[in-house]
Amino acid sequence: MTLALDRTETPETSETLAAQDIPAVAGAELRVPLVTGESIGYANLDHAASAPCLSAVRDAVDEFLPWYASVHRGAGFASQVSTKLYERTRGILREFVDARATDTVVFTRNTTDSFNLLARSLPKNTSVVVFDTEHHAALLPWRGPNVRRVQTPRTRLAAVSAVDSALAECPEGPRLVVLTGASNVTGELLPVKEIAAVARRHGARIALDAAQLSPHRKVSLRELDVDYVAFSGHKLYAPFGAGALVGRADWLRAAQPYLAGGGATKIVTGDAVVWNNGPERHEAGSPNTVGVYALGVACQTLSKQWDEIVEHEAVLLDRLRKGLAAVPGLTELSLFDAPVDRVGTLSFVLDGFEPGWVAAVLSAEYGIGVRDGAFCAHIATKRLIGEAGAAGQQALRVSLGLGTTEEHVDRLALALRQIVARGARWTYTRADGRWAPLDDPRQLPDFLG
Repeated sequence: MTLALDRTETPETSETLAAQDIPAVAGAELRVPLVTGESIGYANLDHAASAPCLSAVRDAVDEFLPWYASVHRGAGFASQVSTKLYERTRGILREFVDARATDTVVFTRNTTDSFNLLARSLPKNTSVVVFDTEHHAALLPWRGPNVRRVQTPRTRLAAVSAVDSALAECPEGPRLVVLTGASNVTGELLPVKEIAAVARRHGARIALDAAQLSPHRKVSLRELDVDYVAFSGHKLYAPFGAGALVGRADWLRAAQPYLAGGGATKIVTGDAVVWNNGPERHEAGSPNTVGVYALGVACQTLSKQWDEIVEHEAVLLDRLRKGLAAVPGLTELSLFDAPVDRVGTLSFVLDGFEPGWVAAVLSAEYGIGVRDGAFCAHIATKRLIGEAGAAGQQALRVSLGLGTTEEHVDRLALALRQIVARGARWTYTRADGRWAPLDDPRQLPDFLG
């Protein structure tokens, strides 16, 4: 079977954004095969899942690797270099989220790891209030009778009131509100500062899921008045397996170590252990020094250019939404009835088309990468689909980032219009629960063997 990529409808694109002074990403020139046998520049519209590596991060890691060695207890010079980079990154991350001087920085694997650590560190009988539309990383670690899951209302004001009411029903004792900064389904920003003010009136602490917010906007722990913030390197253009939990030290210091092992201990005898009190209390085992360093470099790089990054994304998001509005049968999902500030992520359903099938066609015939499914936010996605009057439990998600161009956005809008108008030009079948081209001729890269 043969097909051609029809671009006769493609609008003129100036690509002025590509010339802006924004951080470059590795793979910006990546070309991917199509089922036609042709290749095309990859349109990565799946940044909300994992962002590509910043070129600055790649270069920094390459420079550091010859110096890599075990940290903290090595006498060798390379160990001293590695230790300095590792510990210096705590200060970089503290500055990145505008933390208080007394806040601690614990290195983790990702946001999920950070919230599981925090959940293990809560004082006994802590009441937890969390919206049920959170990402699973922020939704699932909290279990038991003291957890109150609040249904996200359709207005920001009602969301603030819902937290107020939930906290008022909590028994006496420690309280924690868990809140996302930006929805990973719709990109909409939650009223964090307003909810934090309500939480303070009830004597509650606030833990902020900044996994989706921190790659797009400056996050100020002090300005938002939150107690903890969690984020992931793989969302922040540093895909080397490190994340962080930044916040008040007392609960973490009083908790049992997250992991038991070397590095978390001061003294070990035959029948007793004295644990460290600093962040290393929860960092047992050989740490991911390369990942931590990469995360720090990414945070420094983004912090220098927030204005350009925000402008780049705002222009592309406006262009994307206008392009999608012209696709027949497309309905965008939203948490709130009224327009709110948002990052460059949105989800939609396409009437009469299964999301997984559409995603496969976009990849195979147009070289576009999007996400389909419920985005590890099953409650949110299913509810929003129903509220949009659509059928099914899955949607399509588009998420922009530093490597996104005007051409990528326009290509997506054109592709969706063509799919609606005439369907696919290849045959697709289900394989292991996923849609894929039948007799897919695309070859994997040589390095896979």
